[in-house]
Amino acid sequence: MMKPFCGTKHAFERCIAEKLYRGSSMASEQRASIKNEETYDALRSKGYGKSKAARIANAQVNDEMSPSRKGGKAPPYEEWTKDELYDRAKELGVEGRSGMNKHELIEALRTQ
Repeated sequence: MMKPFCGTKHAFERCIAEKLYRGSSMASEQRASIKNEETYDALRSKGYGKSKAARIANAQVNDEMSPSRKGGKAPPYEEWTKDELYDRAKELGVEGRSGMNKHELIEALRTQ
């Protein structure tokens, strides 16, 4: 069977007829794996893509995942020594790092 193109009125009617013939609606066919419809719809209205919105909505239902928690395993910059901060600033190419104190290095690293 030819894949429908929903660009014209005739093609749109053919598209709907084919989907009804197969026994599924457009919404249930495309969104069968969404576990939190409300979150998915909110993310889509904010401009998120379909797959990213689905991943976030499904992750929020799963207790083992936490999509709203950010950051990795590294400790915050405040716990780093000045030498560690300097080395990281050097890796990132921060200008003027040699004259910076610990607080200034932290601020420069956070704005990179």
